[in-house]
Amino acid sequence: MRAAFTAIYFLLCDGAHSAWHRIRSDEVWHFYAGDPLDVHVLDGNGTLVTHRLGNALVHPDAVFQAVVKAGDWFAAECHDSSGAALVGCTVAPGFEFSEFELAEPGALEALHPQHRDLIARLGPKV
Repeated sequence: MRAAFTAIYFLLCDGAHSAWHRIRSDEVWHFYAGDPLDVHVLDGNGTLVTHRLGNALVHPDAVFQAVVKAGDWFAAECHDSSGAALVGCTVAPGFEFSEFELAEPGALEALHPQHRDLIARLGPKV
């Protein structure tokens, strides 16, 4: 039986990033503490949107939460590479690994060459 929703929280720090991936459910990112975090989203048309998660009371360009639509490619990194951000993700219907796809950098770059540098920088560590 599939969960109605799932939720996780994690710390991104020391230059780590969340590599380009997509899932088949909507995902809500929540900011909890620390420095601002950029969530980069590529839709099927190649439009890039960057959501800056952070304390919106301190950083006027930040929001406390943002939605990534099902099927969109996304990656995340601290706005300042020396920063640390405690964030969470809620997925509905619930996350299942069988619906998770990690981007193959060359293929994603070929689809969206206008974003080649960002895609390469936030690809999986090999």
